Amino acid sequence: MSTGPRNPRIDTLRGVSILLVLLHHFNIAYVLRDTAVAWAFGWDAVHALVRNGNYGVTMFFVISGYLITSNARRRWRSLGAISARTFYVSRIARIMPCLLLLIVLVNGLAAANVPIFINHVPLGVPTSLWLVNFASLTFWMNVLIGSYGWVNYALGVLWSLSIEEVFYLSFPLLCIVLHRDGRLLAFWALVVAIGPLYRATHSGDEGGFLYAYFACFDGIALGCCTALLADRPMGRTLAKRTTQWMTVAGMTVLYLAWPIAQSHVFGVTGIALGTAVILIGAHVDGACGSARLLAPLRLSGKLSYELYLFHLVVLGCLRTLYPPSSTHGNEKLLLLGVYLVLSAAVSTLIARGYAKPLDHFVKRRWLRASAQVPDGARL
Repeated sequence: MSTGPRNPRIDTLRGVSILLVLLHHFNIAYVLRDTAVAWAFGWDAVHALVRNGNYGVTMFFVISGYLITSNARRRWRSLGAISARTFYVSRIARIMPCLLLLIVLVNGLAAANVPIFINHVPLGVPTSLWLVNFASLTFWMNVLIGSYGWVNYALGVLWSLSIEEVFYLSFPLLCIVLHRDGRLLAFWALVVAIGPLYRATHSGDEGGFLYAYFACFDGIALGCCTALLADRPMGRTLAKRTTQWMTVAGMTVLYLAWPIAQSHVFGVTGIALGTAVILIGAHVDGACGSARLLAPLRLSGKLSYELYLFHLVVLGCLRTLYPPSSTHGNEKLLLLGVYLVLSAAVSTLIARGYAKPLDHFVKRRWLRASAQVPDGARL
């Protein structure tokens, strides 16, 4: 959606986000309480680090809204001039190949009777794999999880994709109808305000405060607002190094202090606002370089979509080969390293050998040459 270069600071931020998600899911399977890391730093400290992976998804939402909006403005100069056809084709080209591959893999593993990939009944109500596949393809997996629980181990991650794609279904239409940045800002600011109110009224319902559309739309909408406000004078103030480091410190305290179940009303808003401030800093500084030590995080950020979709397939296979009940102590740390490396390797292969070629094919097939999206603009 853009001719601009990748921004390494945004890739690093995405890398942090996906790492939080990966650590969270690993700890659910292989609780790290009896490892050397927990002995060295204390289990409370380690648990605080790995328990709030959903905040990583909140950060994803904000980054996604920012990138979609800023790239659309860069491409069409004005959001009111957006081409709905080009927008939708670009989304399909980016999203659908990996989504279809994930569904095929999970269905194949379920057909092979690998237990963890077969549907489960966490709330006592059986759900067919056909229904889960349908929910995955029509973007209401979050609703299914809210009603029946995490019914499928590897496809459950599609709850967040469901939220994103329903939001973006209206994105070009809103841009065309509202036309002006001020009107769009007002609309998205209203969505941002609804988020904490919705979460507050659904505090006793995990499906409501974690997975519902209006519990999460505020993060994406805040990212959209950030893209429209980043060039304004206040952007320079928020981009100052002192402000940026204070934001990172505040987000860290908020992340570590409470589990998300206790801070989901304004904690999610706080993490989202902090992410927005960091994005403004990245926007003002441009696509500048960052420390070499952060290269693995930047690479993870580039692969964040593939990592998010396929890491539970990798983890599910590891859980099948190395059951958590028979894996103890520092064996878990060794397995954690294997899990992270395998997830990165699988995601790289899928991105380079499958997703990117299909992305290019769909755009060549359905968009005119002048409307094709360059590699550097991939979301």
